[in-house]
Amino acid sequence: MKNPTRTKHQTMMNPTKPKPTNITLNKTESFLEIVWNIDGQVSRYPLPQLREACPCVECRGGHAYMNPAYDPDNLLTLELKPARDYTVQTVNMVGNYALQPIWGDDHSTGIYTWEYLYKLRPQADADGG
Repeated sequence: MKNPTRTKHQTMMNPTKPKPTNITLNKTESFLEIVWNIDGQVSRYPLPQLREACPCVECRGGHAYMNPAYDPDNLLTLELKPARDYTVQTVNMVGNYALQPIWGDDHSTGIYTWEYLYKLRPQADADGG
């Protein structure tokens, strides 16, 4: 049974959910930088890492592989594919929950949610996730 004292606004404003407070795309040095609301942590994502972790169906190998491959904890088991374009033309916001990079080869179907990006952050292994 739902808690009647909890409002919809309180449910949506969960402070433990990761959300960027600032996002910077550095094309010259090939990284995306995100400052997180949870702890003010600054995460720098090398563009090749983001491209290889693209969550779209095409990059994950089709619908049959979608669920296991999308799990950030299983990303280390993915095969790296050669000859991808790691440059980014631009990054679009998707609602209030994700980013959509437009890669140099016009690939644009990957939608990276805040939670997914937070789990992918380079320092995630060091701090437990």
